[in-house]
Amino acid sequence: MKQTTPSATALRVADLAQNSATPFAYRPDAETLRSIAAELDLSGLRKLAFQGDIRAEGGADWRLTGRLGATVIQPCGVTLEPVTTRIDADVTRLFLSDFTDPDEPEAEMPEDDTTDALGTHIDPWDIMLEALALELPLYPRAPGAESGEMVYAGPGVAPMKDEDARPFAGLADLRDRLAGEAPKDGGDDS
Repeated sequence: MKQTTPSATALRVADLAQNSATPFAYRPDAETLRSIAAELDLSGLRKLAFQGDIRAEGGADWRLTGRLGATVIQPCGVTLEPVTTRIDADVTRLFLSDFTDPDEPEAEMPEDDTTDALGTHIDPWDIMLEALALELPLYPRAPGAESGEMVYAGPGVAPMKDEDARPFAGLADLRDRLAGEAPKDGGDDS
């Protein structure tokens, strides 16, 4: 397996202090914010900050804890108007020396998605970008924006609406009609 050269922000694990925390803090400049916004397909990225530390966890593992703060601008999923969202999130990653990735093609994903294999470097910058991407709203909405009902049908066919797709929608109507009808046999049950 070929090793890739670590980025300038990657910290070499062998150089990290075993008995104390190694702090980090990033606050990208305007040009870098524009580059990150383009990479994440954002309309804008006004602020981004990530700070925390990396410390030894047990004998051979390492834990990164940090706080991510960002102000992102995305298009509204309904109107395409710009929507500004403030993101504040705690970020934790545990790098395990004995981490094993499941080999089976249909293996279940572990519940704890904060663990990773420990390599030769830990890169808080990459973790910041990953955490930002994961925290972005999937469907940002402008205030008051509502999605309308979509109605599709072929020529000459009555379109099916959301109400028609509800399996018990007609039962209440049927019950009400049956309740209003008198018995048809005309006989007396006594």
